[in-house]
Amino acid sequence: MQEHHPPLMLVREALRTLGLHWRPLYGLTLIVTALTTLAGGGIVTAGFLVSWGTFEEVRRSAEQNVADEDPIVAYIDGRMESLQEVGAVVTVLLLVVALVVLAVLHTAHAIAFDHTRNGGQGRMSIGELWARTRPHVGVAIRVEGRTWLRVGAVAFLGFALWAAVEAGAVPGVERTNVGETATMQYRIVGWGLPIAIAGLGLLVYFRHCVATAALVSESSSSKAAVRRSWALTRVAPWKTYGMGLFLAAAVVLVFVLLQYAAAPVAHPLGLAMLWLSGDNAYITGVLVLITPTAVALLLLPLVILPPVYAVVALLYRDLRALESGSRVTSAV
Repeated sequence: MQEHHPPLMLVREALRTLGLHWRPLYGLTLIVTALTTLAGGGIVTAGFLVSWGTFEEVRRSAEQNVADEDPIVAYIDGRMESLQEVGAVVTVLLLVVALVVLAVLHTAHAIAFDHTRNGGQGRMSIGELWARTRPHVGVAIRVEGRTWLRVGAVAFLGFALWAAVEAGAVPGVERTNVGETATMQYRIVGWGLPIAIAGLGLLVYFRHCVATAALVSESSSSKAAVRRSWALTRVAPWKTYGMGLFLAAAVVLVFVLLQYAAAPVAHPLGLAMLWLSGDNAYITGVLVLITPTAVALLLLPLVILPPVYAVVALLYRDLRALESGSRVTSAV
């Protein structure tokens, strides 16, 4: 029977094991990051190209408003819907890319940890790691898809409640306009409760976090792996939630730091867009606005996902050990 680790020891042991395979894991992550940059950059570029004519109309309308001494805020009327449609398509495509990236990297780390835990000798090369990862990628994508659909369904309930309150469809709760003092009912039902419901989606994700490790270790289907993760995390839910919150906080912290670090990149890109667009401030403003977030998201897998997935892989082993221990105790 394998021993399980206290939280701090689990993190330390996961990082130690990651150190044994850092070359193939970080090498594969670097390759995936480069390919993601090409795919994501292509999608965003296509979105800007499709919206180019709309942004030109926006500029002409704004210039006409200035000439007619009309409010410049009216320039977007009738065009926001078109921009939102393009933005929605771009977002969906980027989410698909992210789903594939997460599936590949999560599977690779589970493979590497299985190699060590099963007595594998020597260190794997990037090619060997990819050769072992590739057969699982298709099922791992389905595992990630099942997980995020469940998480999204819970989060959507919170969004739906917020939208209903904002639309005035919730009896007894009156929407508060900007600048007015919000009622207690509006604060609780309009903001507090939707945030709490959406936050439950994070707990649902934690309950599914070891599904990919279960898939690799037990060679199961995507449906069985998701069920297995739910069953394993039930053995030690507080340990699962605690490690999940710790890892989520680490990811958020690194993301925020990367956003700040990437902010200077927006300036030269903005100048380039001004030159390409003939000084169109509106399309340039959108590019400058999204650049820090886009760069941070691209670098996130390379900077933080290896240690995160290392901890998750070891957490799976710990939960299996706890499950075996509880079965032995029950039998006795």
